[in-house]
Amino acid sequence: MMALSCKDGKGAILDNGKYVRYTPEQVEALERLYHECPKPSSIRRQQLIRECPILSNIEPKQIKVWFQNRRCREKQRKEASRLQSVNRKLTAMNKLLMEENDRLQKQVSHLVYENGCFRQHTQNATLATKDTSCESVVTSGQHHLTPQHPPRDASPAGLLSIAEETLTEFLSKATGTAVEWVQMPGMKPGPDSIGIVAISHGCTGVAARACGLVGLEPTRVAEILKDRPTWFRECRTVDVLDVLPTANGGTIELLYMQLYAPTTLATARDFWLLRYTSVTEDGSLVVCERSLSNTQNGPSIPPVPNFVRAEMLPSGYLIRPCEGGGSIIHIVDHMNLEAWSVPEVLRPLYESSTVLAQKTTMMALRQLRQIAQEVSQSSTPNWGRRPAALRALSQRLSRGFNEAVNGFTDEGWSLMGTDGMDDVTILVNSSPEKLMGLNLSFSNGYPSVNTSVMCAKASMLLQNVPPALLLRFLREHRSEWADNNVDAYSAAAIKLGPCSLPGSRAGNFGGQIILPLAHTIEHEELLEVIKLEGVSHCPEDALMARDMFLLQLCSGMDENAVGMCSELVFAPIDASFADDAPLLPSGFRIIPLDFCKVRSSLNEASSPSRTLDLASALEVRGPGNKTSGDRSVSSGNARSVMTIAFEFAFESHMQESVAAMARQYVHSIISSVQRVASALSPSHLNPNGGIQAPLGTPEAHTLARWISHSYRCYLGVELLKVPGEGSESILKSLWHQSDAILCCSLKALPVFTFSNQAGLDMLETTLVALQDIGLEKILDEHGRKSLCSEFPQIMQQGFACLQGGICVSSMGRPVSYERAVAWKVLNEEDNAHCICFMFVNWSFV
Repeated sequence: MMALSCKDGKGAILDNGKYVRYTPEQVEALERLYHECPKPSSIRRQQLIRECPILSNIEPKQIKVWFQNRRCREKQRKEASRLQSVNRKLTAMNKLLMEENDRLQKQVSHLVYENGCFRQHTQNATLATKDTSCESVVTSGQHHLTPQHPPRDASPAGLLSIAEETLTEFLSKATGTAVEWVQMPGMKPGPDSIGIVAISHGCTGVAARACGLVGLEPTRVAEILKDRPTWFRECRTVDVLDVLPTANGGTIELLYMQLYAPTTLATARDFWLLRYTSVTEDGSLVVCERSLSNTQNGPSIPPVPNFVRAEMLPSGYLIRPCEGGGSIIHIVDHMNLEAWSVPEVLRPLYESSTVLAQKTTMMALRQLRQIAQEVSQSSTPNWGRRPAALRALSQRLSRGFNEAVNGFTDEGWSLMGTDGMDDVTILVNSSPEKLMGLNLSFSNGYPSVNTSVMCAKASMLLQNVPPALLLRFLREHRSEWADNNVDAYSAAAIKLGPCSLPGSRAGNFGGQIILPLAHTIEHEELLEVIKLEGVSHCPEDALMARDMFLLQLCSGMDENAVGMCSELVFAPIDASFADDAPLLPSGFRIIPLDFCKVRSSLNEASSPSRTLDLASALEVRGPGNKTSGDRSVSSGNARSVMTIAFEFAFESHMQESVAAMARQYVHSIISSVQRVASALSPSHLNPNGGIQAPLGTPEAHTLARWISHSYRCYLGVELLKVPGEGSESILKSLWHQSDAILCCSLKALPVFTFSNQAGLDMLETTLVALQDIGLEKILDEHGRKSLCSEFPQIMQQGFACLQGGICVSSMGRPVSYERAVAWKVLNEEDNAHCICFMFVNWSFV
């Protein structure tokens, strides 16, 4: 290495022929250049030497070596910072795991104690005489009576007492054994996981708990979590009605909170709450909440129309400062959502702790982690937009869709006249607040004259299709369900004001381009812009020559996430894409229903005393289905509810025309979704991805042969037109028969044991859920009376013809049928096996 001269003490110095030492001025100049260009080319390095005289006496090779060393030091610094961050996470996670281990040890000790008490009680019970059985029955009946507590005092002193009690109960759930917690399915703790998530087992209501580490200070965490509408999408509003300071520096707040209903088939929930914020002796920040009920001498909120008053049991957030920055947070959500008030098919949504964990508890952690990452990467450009602005757009889309699904009257929505026979509901909103973002003037000279917004919405039951799979298909193959003419009308309504209904002059869109806009760190939500490329049929029309843009929000795309709903919400948007652009959200929400059931169809099928019921007779197992013993339902057996809502801006004189168009459009979407869902059903897919017929088991072939043979014997005609020979052809023909055919058990309370595809469609159910439906549930009063009068004839003569009437699906929808035939199904020994019903020419009314 050549020695370097030093002029005026400002040159680089060669130290012992090995290392070059630079003067502070040279280091400052090189650092400045490094921040401008960390990896300069050879030409750029020579240019730097010419532009900076203080570096003129340094060889270009030495400059190159300095930049290499500088990049290496920067890389080492970042790696050291990353390792420190991982170490902090592991330390915090280890602390959480140790606390969880202590809690589990306490729980084990408690269970061992209870087990000993139970054994002693059992031994004592065996010594009791049989003469005390009547007394024990009376005693046990009294045990289930709900105790009547006196009203609680809601004066300031009484509220403080309730707050302290709430704090104690919350901490016993967050760190103690007040609730038996089990690990959330599919959640594994680790440094890269969202945290430790658990759900309740055997407690009142539904409860979920999460522990995690976030890179935010405790006060900031509390601020974010208190603002529930910004991260909990189902939260409509939280109103703080009163604030009371406490002597220990805490605050008591009285809150009124409303939650949106997730589907058109349920009613929204509201809560009257007390929230207590305080600091514990160890410096932890605690925010706990509970419902205020049965109180006196204080404020209260009477029942609100169109809402069901739900109960929040002691819940909240325990936030501890973490060494090295950040916070360790414990979240507990515990609610009683009054499941009795929703249709039976929807009750799993309100009785599942898994659902509560997914949509509330884990969502809070995701929001905190998202904001923490945004703070740490605030200098990184994000498509030229602030992350907060992108979150606001996502929130506006989600909130607008929830408003459309719920249609609250206090927001200006009113039901358009209907005969009650259509399953598509039409709502109209003419309030100034709803139209504020739409009545704009545009530079093209067209004033916006829309005076109202219309929403067409409906809900439908889906069978045997994973929600995430269907959602991805709807997102990626819009042309399979969307009407381009209606898209063009929707775009025109918010862009140019005066517009005509879809017709021959509406443009078609030649292609779909998805432009990602933002993605959450947990990859649970995607915000994107959809560009539909226009192909004009009318070159002279400026509108037809334009592309269409949709702002789209997609969530719930993870097929492995248990209990998570999937959403695809979108709204036409102007090409300028302003943050305050007017939005009319439309879209789909798919909510799984059967994620928590346990079925053992294979065990039943292998039992020597098995019967030819639906589970063992026509179970179609796709490649992804699980064997018996799995604690989850295979996707091929799952049900889900899809809610559809579409909004349209229109002029008042076009209301009837737009309503007809909207109703027809939603009907066409329902048909398209049913067709797509059927094609995507795992029960119809073979391992190679093709469609396969539901061939079923040998028992199913036998049952089909018995049904067909008995019909021919009693009525003298063939039930099916079988193209070939053999039981397989009979089963195929029976399965695809257009009339609904259902088999019913010969019991005091008959239940359905088998159905063909038409029967499942009529009852809006699945093969597995069919066995939970009794014959009494689907018949109206006239049908039950007719069946009772004809039942002796069925058993003696072998068959009976029933008059047409009305029955009800599992979703509560009325179904009309022209006539019905009932006949006795005989087995090989000519013994009655079941009763078969055929509903001819059925349709929804």
